[in-house]
Amino acid sequence: MLPDTARELKARLSRRLSEAPAATASAVGHVTRWSGVALGLAPVGPEQVHLAIRLIDRIDADVILSGLDGAAREEVDVRVIGPVRPLPAATGWSPAELQHRVRPLRPGVSISHPDVTAGTLGGFVRRPGTDGLLVLSNNHVLAAGDAGSEGDPALQPGVADGGTTADRIGALGAFVRLHADPGNLVDAAVAALDHGVPADPTAYPGGALLPAVAAFDDVDPEELVEKLGRTTGHTRGRITAVEVDGVGVQYDDGVHTFDDQVEIEGLTGAFSAGGDSGSVIWRSRDRAPLGLLFAGSAEGGSAGGGVTFANPLPTVLRSLGVEWLKDPVPPTTR
Repeated sequence: MLPDTARELKARLSRRLSEAPAATASAVGHVTRWSGVALGLAPVGPEQVHLAIRLIDRIDADVILSGLDGAAREEVDVRVIGPVRPLPAATGWSPAELQHRVRPLRPGVSISHPDVTAGTLGGFVRRPGTDGLLVLSNNHVLAAGDAGSEGDPALQPGVADGGTTADRIGALGAFVRLHADPGNLVDAAVAALDHGVPADPTAYPGGALLPAVAAFDDVDPEELVEKLGRTTGHTRGRITAVEVDGVGVQYDDGVHTFDDQVEIEGLTGAFSAGGDSGSVIWRSRDRAPLGLLFAGSAEGGSAGGGVTFANPLPTVLRSLGVEWLKDPVPPTTR
């Protein structure tokens, strides 16, 4: 179906869910704020999409599909993905070089707030009109999921990889708070580098990314993407849905629900794992940065590795009041 038709169908189903939230609340236990259903657009061809329906539990599919006629059911992509969680804590094997103390700093290395295990340094940004470098990652990596305060230390490597106060690289500069009400758009934060800390903003696999950030109105069906993360290293995947609303993510303090998210699956297994949170995702065909990885599930990917969710990078940058580096020069200092 055409994207606008799919958006109309998505809106209709969203209204239906909001009128009967208890019908799909069982999959998240006592939490009734989130229905357990996320709705988005799955590109399938030029100007053609399916309605992407993502569920915690298969039993919720009956509730959703009962509201669709036969023709509409032919235009949906239904997947059970199970619970979605942020990915700050490493739990398995990872490329050793990304978990060590690394100077100059570079994308993909271990980083964290002192009260967080470890996440990923996604990339480098600047505030308009200033020269100082900021490192970009998630709120739950650099700001401890709203528990931190501006000025708190940023460590590299992260605590899970042996980071201590001696490994301070900068201070938490800004973060977007996570709200209990539905409609969060980003899980994002930046830390300002301390004076003299060297950094190489170009050190992605294959070299620097484009200075221009990609918008999601220029995404091909099953667009191929890549990322460099602290746990799984350099991985490749494909975009399987965009404009996904109602993504409920189980944080330590409860479920936070996100709208307008991007869903990605790995080509040969998992695209990401715990510890990859904060990775910048880029488009393979032109190396344009387009997303900030923040959460994932263990189920639902066609290659058996679950699915990953990312915030659109233009929304992240706008929310933090920063810009992607237009002239990355390796290496540099703050």
